[in-house]
Amino acid sequence: MREGCVVSPREIADILAAEFSGAVADAAVEGEHPCITVTAAHWPAVARFLRDDPRTTMNLLRCISACDGHPEPHMDVIYELLSLRPAGTVGGLWEHGGHIAIRVRLPRDEPRVRTVSDVWPAADWHEREAFDLLGVVFDQHPDPRRILCPDDWEGFPLRKDYVAPKEYQGFPAAHEPESPDALPQLKP
Repeated sequence: MREGCVVSPREIADILAAEFSGAVADAAVEGEHPCITVTAAHWPAVARFLRDDPRTTMNLLRCISACDGHPEPHMDVIYELLSLRPAGTVGGLWEHGGHIAIRVRLPRDEPRVRTVSDVWPAADWHEREAFDLLGVVFDQHPDPRRILCPDDWEGFPLRKDYVAPKEYQGFPAAHEPESPDALPQLKP
């Protein structure tokens, strides 16, 4: 385990801009939730760099979230990264060495990015969930199949333009009423 040193989100953005020409599309690094937007083409190399470089040592992937920007023509995949390092005390305690969110913006009509499950194994199921619910394809993923919906499910339920089926395999599906007037009225 590398020791690493605590660097600010601004320093991480500057390091990435210096190491990867054209990789940083935006850096909103002030406030409680700093975020750097990285191009999809650069993301696999940036991910490995963030994990391995002793200045950053982002050795823990906490979460991957995907979001549909509809009606905008993009989707975002957001990677929450932490740097954990030994605290220097007996007992295996760890201390927080910094955190950053990395956003990768993808075209909504074909959202694809290379998997980072080989960089952070925790990405495996997070990426499968993003595929299953939003249709984001993670190229070279070791097990690219649905994780929540049945294998024969059509569509991606968290896309903003998703139309839920009226039934599934002959069973009626829960769905929202056609109009607010169709809602049941509660009696006092």
